Amino acid sequence: MSGSAVAAGSVRIFDTTLRDGEQAPGAGLTAAEKLEVARQLARLKVDVIEAGFPAASPGDFEAVRRIAQETRGGIAVAALARCRDGDPQRAVEAIRIAERPHLHVFIATSDIHLKHKLKISREQALAEAVRWVRYGREALGSDAEIEFSAEDASRTDTDFLLQIYESVVAAGASTVNIPDTVGYAIPSEFGALTKRVVDLVGRDATVSVHCHNDLGLATANTLAAVQAGARQVEVTINGLGERAGNASLEEVVMSLRTRPTQFPELVSGVQTEQITAASRLVSYLTGFAVQPNKAVVGGNAFAHESGIHQDGVIKNPLTYEIMTPQSVGLTGSQLTIGKLSGRRGLQGKLRELGHDVEGEALDALYRQAIALADAKKDVTDADLLALVEQRASEVPASVELVGWSVTSSHGGNATGSVTLTVRGEDRSAEATGNGPVDALYSAVDQALHGQLGWHPVLTHWEIKAVSAGEDAQGQVLVRCRRSSEEGPGALVVSGHGLSTNIIEASLDGYLVAVNKLHGAEINGVDVAFVGQRTAENLP
Repeated sequence: MSGSAVAAGSVRIFDTTLRDGEQAPGAGLTAAEKLEVARQLARLKVDVIEAGFPAASPGDFEAVRRIAQETRGGIAVAALARCRDGDPQRAVEAIRIAERPHLHVFIATSDIHLKHKLKISREQALAEAVRWVRYGREALGSDAEIEFSAEDASRTDTDFLLQIYESVVAAGASTVNIPDTVGYAIPSEFGALTKRVVDLVGRDATVSVHCHNDLGLATANTLAAVQAGARQVEVTINGLGERAGNASLEEVVMSLRTRPTQFPELVSGVQTEQITAASRLVSYLTGFAVQPNKAVVGGNAFAHESGIHQDGVIKNPLTYEIMTPQSVGLTGSQLTIGKLSGRRGLQGKLRELGHDVEGEALDALYRQAIALADAKKDVTDADLLALVEQRASEVPASVELVGWSVTSSHGGNATGSVTLTVRGEDRSAEATGNGPVDALYSAVDQALHGQLGWHPVLTHWEIKAVSAGEDAQGQVLVRCRRSSEEGPGALVVSGHGLSTNIIEASLDGYLVAVNKLHGAEINGVDVAFVGQRTAENLP
């Protein structure tokens, strides 16, 4: 078989957070943020990182290329491409530098997609699939992984689906993927379909599955497919993805680990202790909160309020916990950082929390932690994680805050003033609003409009406390677009702010969003920001 075979007894974890997960509306990431997530996925030790769709934009191409260049340790880097001239060539160019390049080509195969979307016949779809699989094998050589996906496989005529899988394997595909693109399947039928594919081509290629969650069955379908012989699962952190999302990495991986009798002699190489760190990072960078009752990584996943449950857990955690908090990277401990705390202690604690930080990054976090210790009584694990996450989303600052002030009183408008440095020039403005945050945002808008010709338009604002207590840090999330853009195609970016002063956190988050928008304008939107404008018709 061409490409890299799956080791006996293992299930290959193919993470598509940076490609399919990023297609969730509003979940777009900058190239730097995608690289940060890829680094965490490498620490998690997934088998494959699907880094993006290089033909979608110059920005996505560059993000995929950078991830391919940096990722080592036996982790494959995949790029997606339609079976259409131009896409596979661009994908090959982006991943050729990877230690383990993985080309992923796809075409729709269901009659509803062929007739209404692609407007081609089955025969034409089959010919294009074979053509581009063969191209990928010739371009990347015998050692590369060439994967073929039949988009909307679960609604495809089974005989035609089997025909196309058999043909692409003969053309050089080393993995064939069965996508339940619209989350239509149920476990019994999806398992049966997977078994037919395994029986047909399983000796010559790895059979993969890619399940969506439209009926809430993505994880169940994925596990049914594994029991039927699939040996690659395509998943995302937190189940992120289009519409209702994808199969959740943490749910699938922990199911394999927790129920070994249901998956005899099958394991994954994922370092599950890194799951919580990965979940938090993806949630923070995308701005998609994890629901409290989310399996494995939700805030209540290991919480017990009922007296009966509490009594049982105290006596033996196994009474109500089928996995330990430590197995997914939770320590249950709280750390208090004070003015006399040292860098080595901070580094050790961060490592316990799933973050290996050193050098200049550690020095910067140490300074922030000590400054925070001056501002509040206790610096907790949650505070430290918030500081780490904030650094992960830093962007080049072409617009910098020099100073601000605001006055507000009961029953009256607030007045805010700001001084910014924009393109090396100081700009000051003053404005009123219905509260201190509104007044400061209006002042920023005025200062920017004269320099940039546009101002940010706030589409979303929310704040949450990082930890408990009256001196807790506030973490603010904002989403903004440019005033010069409207409609569904407008670029929307997120910004985060973190401070014990919620007004300052709100202003910091707003300016992070401003710098993302300004960077996109300077460099071209596709180069600076890769997540919002991608090609259509993805599996």
